[in-house]
Amino acid sequence: MSKHSDLARDLFLEGYNCSQAVVLAFSDETGLDKETSLRMASPFGLGISKLREVCGAVSGMFMVVGLLNGFTDPTDKEAKNEHYKVIRKLAERFQEENGSIICKELLGLTGEKTPEGRPIMTKKPPCKDLVVQVSEMLDAYIEERKIEA
Repeated sequence: MSKHSDLARDLFLEGYNCSQAVVLAFSDETGLDKETSLRMASPFGLGISKLREVCGAVSGMFMVVGLLNGFTDPTDKEAKNEHYKVIRKLAERFQEENGSIICKELLGLTGEKTPEGRPIMTKKPPCKDLVVQVSEMLDAYIEERKIEA
């Protein structure tokens, strides 16, 4: 495991949500301060505020990539397309390894459609391991960018 994946795991175990753990673990790379990192990522935990949609760790990974290499010019179609291509590639890799990027599917949840009616977990949650996995994916992405530069 890497420094970032160790830190992300520890932050998750401290009680930060999956998205916060990933974004804060990479603050040394993004340059964001702790409070901004935590506030920005806070709604994305538990599949976006307990909606069990896109995995919060995956959302955190996408935020870090956006902070590192996102586009800023709305007219730069090439930069947009390249950025979206990178995000899709990461999403596809995660999905290949885990079967989905959707929180409820990763947790094996079915049933109630309201966040209040959903159990948090049905068995041992994979969240800690997913936080570690996306952190390692981000480290690989950052290393690839350094080699290409």
